Amino acid sequence: MSFSKSLSLLFLSLLILNSNPALAKEVDISVAASMTEAFKTVAGKIALQHPDIMIRYNFGSSGSLAKQIAQGAPADIFVSANTTWMDYLVKEKKIDGAHVRVFAHNSLVFVGDKDKNVTSLKDLVSLERIALGSPRSVPAGQYAEQALMAAGIYDALLSGNKLIMAKDVRQALLYADRGEADGAFVYGTDARLAQKAVIRFTVPKELYEQITYPLALTQSGTANKQAEIVYHYLIDKEAMEVFKSYGFESPVPCLVTVP
Repeated sequence: MSFSKSLSLLFLSLLILNSNPALAKEVDISVAASMTEAFKTVAGKIALQHPDIMIRYNFGSSGSLAKQIAQGAPADIFVSANTTWMDYLVKEKKIDGAHVRVFAHNSLVFVGDKDKNVTSLKDLVSLERIALGSPRSVPAGQYAEQALMAAGIYDALLSGNKLIMAKDVRQALLYADRGEADGAFVYGTDARLAQKAVIRFTVPKELYEQITYPLALTQSGTANKQAEIVYHYLIDKEAMEVFKSYGFESPVPCLVTVP
């Protein structure tokens, strides 16, 4: 066999090995549902730079994901839509507070039928069905609850059975988009995905806590070198440009102070 042919066979063998998914190192990431599209785009960029890394996503409400991780579900990185569920996992010793970093912000809006005369929170009392993520586990629902309470109409809407609790912010958007609800509280980034529903008004930011997205390596993630690569990429400028393109706001880089 000639030397050149031997080199060709060696190169082909290495190419096959490197392209074999079975040899890729897996990184499990649990991500708040509102970041689904942005993270899929980021994953594509990571795949181009690190073909040896296979990212597996688990999208859902922050509360549900945090509880899954606390119960032992595989996760190397956790992305929450508020600090509450991140703090929960720190207290459960599933995450080291030193690895928690805020990397994005968002806004809260109310979407609904373009023909409905709804331009502020006070107009919601005239509606019959209002969707929001369940405040018990969905940060978007918690922010909406805060705003409704600040406006003094939450109890009236709740006692009047006008609030439809969704499993996550995407389901709330779907209810409004399909006309199954008169409107819904969703993130500004989610409103871009609506087919029929339109933004009726932006909820004043002084009525709810700042919408904050922290991410962190889990305890298992700190032992996964590939997870560390992904973690550092997510807080890099290149990834941040992707998040901005989906409507997320970039905060001044800072670590979350965890008690």
